[in-house]
Amino acid sequence: MTDDHLRSAVVQWEHGLRFRGGAPGGPTSLIDADGQQAPGPMVTLLLASAACSGADVVGILEKMQVTLEDFRIELTGRRAPEHPKRYLTLHFTYRIRGDGVNEAKARRAVDLSHQKYCSVLHSLNSDIPITYDLDLG
Repeated sequence: MTDDHLRSAVVQWEHGLRFRGGAPGGPTSLIDADGQQAPGPMVTLLLASAACSGADVVGILEKMQVTLEDFRIELTGRRAPEHPKRYLTLHFTYRIRGDGVNEAKARRAVDLSHQKYCSVLHSLNSDIPITYDLDLG
């Protein structure tokens, strides 16, 4: 019996503070804890958050009959000054261009992602304020 809700990852140390990881048997990504040769773990968390929400927003907008021309997410996170230096806030800027996009559709898509669908955001501590802006161009 398999557990469809279980996810696995393997991270292999390469050298220094550099690791390569991914799902067993799947493609891998480089993570460099000092950020010299690849994104570090905390930037990788931002990337995962943006990609997760982005996938939601694209799918929702497509269901709303929006034809995307360009879509970009800029994400900033404010970290605590003391260890464990976790993120205290996240702020997204969604830059959306496309035929049929308007503020109501964009806001609905982002709100659904943040409030219901994005598993990465929902895996973070619930006391982290997550805000966003829209730029519809």
